[in-house]
Formats: sequence, C-alpha cells, structure tokens
Amino acid sequence: MANDVMTLSDTSSDTVERPARRMNWGKIGIYLVLFSGVVIAVGPFLWMISASFMTASEVSLTRLIPENILWENYSTALRRANFLDIELLTDPTSGTLQSLEVSGYLWNSIRITLITVTGSLIVCIPAAYAFARMNFIGRNFIFALFISTMMIPGIVMLIPHLLTIIWLGRLSESIFGPAGAWFNSWPSLTIPFFASVFNIFLLRQFFMQIPDDLWDAARIDGAGHFRFMRSVVLPLSKAPIMTIVTLGFIGSWNALMWPLLVTINDDWRPIAVGLSNFVTADTPGELNLQMAASVITVIPILILYFIAQKQFTEGIAQTGIRG
Repeated sequence: MANDVMTLSDTSSDTVERPARRMNWGKIGIYLVLFSGVVIAVGPFLWMISASFMTASEVSLTRLIPENILWENYSTALRRANFLDIELLTDPTSGTLQSLEVSGYLWNSIRITLITVTGSLIVCIPAAYAFARMNFIGRNFIFALFISTMMIPGIVMLIPHLLTIIWLGRLSESIFGPAGAWFNSWPSLTIPFFASVFNIFLLRQFFMQIPDDLWDAARIDGAGHFRFMRSVVLPLSKAPIMTIVTLGFIGSWNALMWPLLVTINDDWRPIAVGLSNFVTADTPGELNLQMAASVITVIPILILYFIAQKQFTEGIAQTGIRG
C-alpha cells in the first residue's frame, strides 16, 4: 500500500513539474527566435560599420573585426565619391575669405530634404486640418477620392508624374525664364512630394481626436480656424508632426529612381545616386571604401532617429488628449 502511495505521489509530482519544464523550454525557444531576429536585422549593419574600417584584403577575407582601425577610409570615400566638396575662395593680396562654395551629393541631399520636409509641413498640415475640423460641401467625398490614390502603385504613376513635371517646367520657364526651370533642378525633386496622401491622412486622424470643447473655447475668445490651428492644434500634435518629418526625411534622403529620371547631371542629384555610382563604377573591388560611403549615407538617418525617438515620447506625454 505504501508503495502504491509513493507511486501515486511520484506520478503527481511529475505531472506538476512537466508543465514548468515545458514552459521553460518555450521561453528558451522564444528567446532564441528573438535573438535570431536581432542578429538577422542588425548583423549586416554592424558588419558594414566594421568593414568600413578594414583594408580591402580584410573585407575580401570576410573578417569580422579589423586588425587596425583605418579612419582614413571615410575621408577617402568622402572625397572619391564626391559626397562633399568645400572650396574657400580668398583674396590673393589680403588673404581674406571672399566666398565659400559647397557642392557634392551630400550637400544636394541636405538641400533637397530640407525643402521637401518644409514644403510637406506647409501643405499637409492645413490640408489635414481642413479635412478634420472644417465643414464644406463634398468634404468626405473629396477625402475618400484623395485616399483612394494610395491604392495605386507608385511605379504606375511614375511616367505620368514625369510628363507632368516636364509640362509644368515648360510653363514655368515661359513665365519666369531659365530661373523657373523644373527639370534638372530642385522643383522637380521636391514639389511633387509636398502633398503626401499618407501624411494628410495621419494628421487628419489625429486632428479629429482634439476635443470640440477646445474649439468652442477658442471661438469664445474670438479665434478663427487659422489661430486655433496655430495656437491649439499644432502644440498638441508634436508626435504626428515628428512622425511625418521623420518619414519625409527618410524618403527624400533615400530617393534614387525619381532623381535619375528628372536630372541629367550631378548639380542636384542626391547622395543615393552618388552612392550608387560609387559602388557600381568608381571603386570596383574596394569594398572597404564602399562600406565607408554607405555608413556616411546612413549617419544622418541614425541621428534623426535618436532625436525623433525622444520627441515621440515627449509629444505623446504632452498631448493630454482623451478620446
């Protein structure tokens, strides 16, 4: 009888312990999957950074860590890829600085990105506010028609957009002369991306959550739509505004196909085009310089990411909106 009791107790204890063992194995499996995902996602980026400090032979031997850190790879890649060229013009007699000329793919991307992001904010914020807070005939129909364009693949609209740019450029040149050229200049690279459908949709959804009591209070104080948008809506919308700034920056900075279509020389071509030319033609076999040029291209996006991450948290904490 005692043996039977011991057998039953042992069986019950095994029954109790087995779920715990299975749970532990399940956790280990989840951790392994997460670790594998991190390695797959971050591993190539970390190797790119490591390879940017190696010699060409070390990269070809697929080493993970460089024997000696070669910082000069970055200066060489920056110069040979024509990312940035700064020329100081001085007076030969007095030696004083007369002018500063900056050129290169990196400088082009900075200008294009700033114009694109600024123009997008100027266009998308009022448009989203109108769809969210103003009542006019056909508002919902126009917005539905506007949103339906998101269903059209971008590659399908590539040629129509190009023809539109050419036509608008000819019209602008006929009015303003060569200074109004769109093709092979900044207007063709920036203006088509001012009115982003996704940005307007995102801002509209957020603006609609702002309580109507704030609008009623603003009306009592004599505020109109513009003042309400400037003084109330925008301070409450830091998180979505920072989101569209980040997405607009990344999209403009990484643009490659569209700049190749609307430009014919390097005067306004962005850094993605310069990196493509550098990798495919300028440095065959010099993978260390290619990796250094790639890291230079990614650095501004990483800086913006760390800035935006903090702004997202602060913006959401300061909204104080309740549904």
